[in-house]
Amino acid sequence: MNETFTDEELPAVLDELGVPGIFDVHVHFMAPEILAKVWAYFDSVGPLIGRPWPITYRGSDEERVERLRRMRVRWFSALSYAHKPGIAPFMNDWSRGFAARTPDSLWSATFYPEPEAAVYVPMLIADGVEVFKAHLQVGNFAADDLFLDPVWAAIEDAGTPVVLHAGSGPAPGDHTGPASVESVLKRFPGLRLIIAHLGTPEVEEFLDLADRFEELRLDLTMAFTGWFGEALPDRLPSRLRDLQSRLLFGSDFPNIPYAYAHQVGSLVRLDPGEEWLRDVLWSNGAALFGKQ
Repeated sequence: MNETFTDEELPAVLDELGVPGIFDVHVHFMAPEILAKVWAYFDSVGPLIGRPWPITYRGSDEERVERLRRMRVRWFSALSYAHKPGIAPFMNDWSRGFAARTPDSLWSATFYPEPEAAVYVPMLIADGVEVFKAHLQVGNFAADDLFLDPVWAAIEDAGTPVVLHAGSGPAPGDHTGPASVESVLKRFPGLRLIIAHLGTPEVEEFLDLADRFEELRLDLTMAFTGWFGEALPDRLPSRLRDLQSRLLFGSDFPNIPYAYAHQVGSLVRLDPGEEWLRDVLWSNGAALFGKQ
């Protein structure tokens, strides 16, 4: 299979693989004022980036949704991540509205280690939220913060997936890395955590956790694109084949410095086999979230 193709050619690639589309668990749609600040950070070469990072997909929410649909991204998340106390409810209210008007988007929400999270997270679960996002690096908190104990308990009981940025890429934070994640999983082993960006650069350590905790998953957002984190270990492809059923496709759309198709092509270039690609691009996400 040709590993070089454009966004416009992506549907033909999916046809060749025999999948109905892409299930992308790592897409960002945020309240306009929040997204403007995120883009301003990237445009200013913020300290966690350290190099120019041109955002490929700007425009309105409607334009970006239509772009995903043209590439045949059948399902996608709409992740926001709370970076300080008190802001999660505002973000969650906006995300609720976005999900209501965007039927192919997973209803997404966020939380922060604060007393109120023990109230608003169970309420969101009861209302039917489909995925959470938390960012240890940007939020500057540990996964095992005591305020999160009732949050993890509620999420584990519900089986709601959580996309968790816990790796130390693109720059280490005070609480990044696998230690606090392992601490949480020892107490809540049924959590359906999805480690973002393959846990880069602590990839091997997070894969080791996946060997021990059967509900732990990883997304491949920006992995193998040459833009995120350190060089990946030579033996990584064989480990990724072993964990085929627990790897999920992610893109970080729209905040990526290259075409969407480049992420897909970077996985094709690994030559993992068509069954692996079908599972990662579609089947694993569809099964986890119960979508068709």
